[in-house]
Amino acid sequence: MSDKNNASQKVKNPLLVGWNTPANLVTYARIVLVIAYIVLTVLAGPLGRDDLTLRWVAAVLFIVAASTDKIDGYLARSRNEVTELGKLMDPIADKLLMCSALIVLSVFAEFPLAWLITALFLIREIGITVMRFFIIDTGGKVIAAAWPGKLKTVFQSVALSFYMLPMWSLAGTDAGANGVFTGWVRWYYLLAYALLVVALVLCLYSGYEYLKGSLVRPKSSDTGDAR
Repeated sequence: MSDKNNASQKVKNPLLVGWNTPANLVTYARIVLVIAYIVLTVLAGPLGRDDLTLRWVAAVLFIVAASTDKIDGYLARSRNEVTELGKLMDPIADKLLMCSALIVLSVFAEFPLAWLITALFLIREIGITVMRFFIIDTGGKVIAAAWPGKLKTVFQSVALSFYMLPMWSLAGTDAGANGVFTGWVRWYYLLAYALLVVALVLCLYSGYEYLKGSLVRPKSSDTGDAR
């Protein structure tokens, strides 16, 4: 009986095993940073016009939260503590951070076609998250991120970091007061927008790949996921 239980444990670990590993604690901290980031960004107002200092602080928190994604991944691998909960919570923490940033920036209308782009991101992210829970509920294993999802996260993180940083305030003008940018500030935000569009393309592509793989793979397989 003991050997049978051990064999079953190797096939599928309980979700809460290893919930308090250092890697998972970093993931929880990133979720807490999301709340702080949202509050500060809202208080700072569109482009940080209401409180420029708060906008800078919010931008730093966002960048720190996005960067910790690599830290918890490194800790989990280096300490051989990759857990089912970590594989589930890590991408969820990323989605909370990125989606909250997109929603706040859309409310403030800080980039063109904001709500359309945000809606496409949200549809894909919510759909993939629901499917991940469905796979778990039906006896499948939580899957690690594949390269399209990882690359999407990189482009999305950089693009949103660009938007969060109130670089217009460094131009020595009031360009940010009415949303009309000139000179290097204009090119800065054009680059941010281009990176965001690339992230959206990768987001939709990786979502398609995940959906296709999930429909054809066996429950017990361990294929790549789109984060």
